[in-house]
Order: sequence, then C-alpha cells, then structure tokens
Amino acid sequence: MLGYVAIGLPCGILSASIGLNAFQVFLMCALFYSGAGQFMIPNMWLAGSPVASIIASVSFVNTRQMLYSTAFAPWVEGASKRLSFLFAATVTDESFGVNLQKFEQGGWSVARATLVNLWSQSSWTASCVVGTLIGEALADFIPLNIAAFAMTSIFICLLVTQKLTPENIVAALCAIVGVFVCKAVGLAGPAIFLGAIIGVACAFVFARVREKVGSRATD
Repeated sequence: MLGYVAIGLPCGILSASIGLNAFQVFLMCALFYSGAGQFMIPNMWLAGSPVASIIASVSFVNTRQMLYSTAFAPWVEGASKRLSFLFAATVTDESFGVNLQKFEQGGWSVARATLVNLWSQSSWTASCVVGTLIGEALADFIPLNIAAFAMTSIFICLLVTQKLTPENIVAALCAIVGVFVCKAVGLAGPAIFLGAIIGVACAFVFARVREKVGSRATD
C-alpha cells in the first residue's frame, strides 16, 4: 500500500496534465485499475498518439492478466463465483506477487487474497486522486520521468523476493531479453506480454530438459 503512494501521486499528476479531473481519475482507478495502463494513457496522449493506438497498446499490455488468472486458477476452484469474480477483477502485478507467495506457503484463502487486492486498489486510487488534486503544485517538485521509475522498482522488488532457482533465473533473463527484442523490432505495445510468454516458455522447456537429464543420470 505504501508503494502505491509513491506511484499513485505521479500518476495523478500526469493524468491532470492531460486534463483529467479527480472524479475521472477515480473512475479509471476503480474500473480499469492498471498502473502500467494508467501511466501509458497520458504519456501516449501527450505524444499525440491516436485514441485507437492508445486503446490497442494498453489492451496488449494488460493481456498479462490472463497469465495471472491462469496461475491462480487452482486456488479459486472452491470459492464462490462472486468472490472469484471480485478477486479476478482486482488482481494486479504487486498483489499477484504477494498472494501467489501466500498461496504457495499454504493457509491462505481467496477471501484474504481479495482483501489484499482491495486494500491495494484503495491505496492506489486515493494516491492517484490526491495526485490529481494537487498535481500542478507538485509538478515542480516531482520529476515525472524519475517518479515513473517507481513502478519498475516495484517489479524489481517482486523479482528479488522469488526463490533463486535455475528455472526462475531462466524465466527472468529470457523475459528481459524478450522485452528488449520486441521493442527493438517495433513491438513496444505487446512487449511486456510477449516477454512474459517467452520467459515462461523458456523456463518450462528448461525444466523439462533438466528433468529428463536428471532421470537419465539416475537410470
């Protein structure tokens, strides 16, 4: 929740710079709830990108949510449809990392995971709205290009808290290379999603090859 304050304030400032008011930002946070997407919208608008291009790019970036839902599927089988819907609608990058770790440790429920999501979303929404209300005053003191790196830093924190296994290392390195390659060939919009797919696929192949090599050595 505290991490969202550092990201939400500059996001609100950035949103105010393209003419969005506090109520519009509140609705965007409540109904859309995508930090990466909400940063992309004003940046692309200021760059003069057409609305269709903004929608397509943000949609591509948010396709990573499909990976999140797939990862959580085994743990929500026993939950009610309403709770599962609310949980799925409020999952985002940071809460995904927290809840996944808790589910793997055991003793965690969908209800508790949903509370993590809702408190995180509340912190994000409040921070964005406050940033919008006092955006012009803070704009002179908070460089947006530096503040925007707060989102990247949170991803780094999530990465370093993962178990240091060969599969995770392969996944991280291949995902990073995949994102760079996608951006280099002009696929900036779906770069995050494609990079994630590449990382997961490489880790899966690596794990299967490692398992086969291990079984042969045992035989």
